[in-house]
Amino acid sequence: MSGARDDARDDGRRVTFFDVLDCARPGAETVLLSAGLGGTAGYWTPQLAALRERYRVVTYDQAGTGRNRRELPADHSIAAMADEVLAVLDATGTPACHFVGHALGGLAGIDLAVRRPDRLSSLTVVNGWAAAHAHTKRCFEMRLTLLKHGGPEAYVRAQPIFLYPADWLARNSARMAEEEAHGLAGFQGADTLRKRIAALLAFDATPRLRSVRLPTLIVAARDDVLVPSTMSEDLAWAIEGARLYVAPWGAHAINVTEPDAFNSMLLDFLERKAKRQAG
Repeated sequence: MSGARDDARDDGRRVTFFDVLDCARPGAETVLLSAGLGGTAGYWTPQLAALRERYRVVTYDQAGTGRNRRELPADHSIAAMADEVLAVLDATGTPACHFVGHALGGLAGIDLAVRRPDRLSSLTVVNGWAAAHAHTKRCFEMRLTLLKHGGPEAYVRAQPIFLYPADWLARNSARMAEEEAHGLAGFQGADTLRKRIAALLAFDATPRLRSVRLPTLIVAARDDVLVPSTMSEDLAWAIEGARLYVAPWGAHAINVTEPDAFNSMLLDFLERKAKRQAG
């Protein structure tokens, strides 16, 4: 496969929409990028060019979002989202990948690291957690209240407050207006959103983290108002040998607000991992 493409595969249970960006390097390893609550491949646009220079890159739209809009079961779970990643790996002919997940996407990676470590070459979790913090629960409760009483428009309009630093928001007001319009046009639906939030709040990998033996990078931002950086610190402490990077600024969507620094740090981790394997 060359260039970018989107595809759909039906395994009898799900339809998976993915994009593949091939690398010019022969035999390049694959990096799979999994978005957070928004769920769509487009979240990772700031990373694609840098990663593609050295890696084959796979992105996808999670069930219920983007091109993959459909009704989710009442018992939708992080494990189901992890199984969807396995379906993407199978559909793209990928035996194993370097997994990079943001928030909810990172939880799916943690689940895979425990249940199917054979399909992961490394694990990177950005602003994720082992179990939801009381503060994070409060934030999601408030977002759901906004959705219930203010509808999608209020929910989408408030979303940047949880994702970006205040000064960055002030400097990017025009971009935020465009993002708001795009978010409303592609809104995943209130029922889907409630089920996805319920799944991430129910997730608790705490008893299983000690079994993770993959090269692991945990990334956080000190000014993240949605997921306190202490949650990433706890996650890194619980996974043997995990590398922790806590940025002083950048907030929840640090790969968007600080793309150059984020890309450099991620590539450094992946290259160090490759060198250890070669040695």
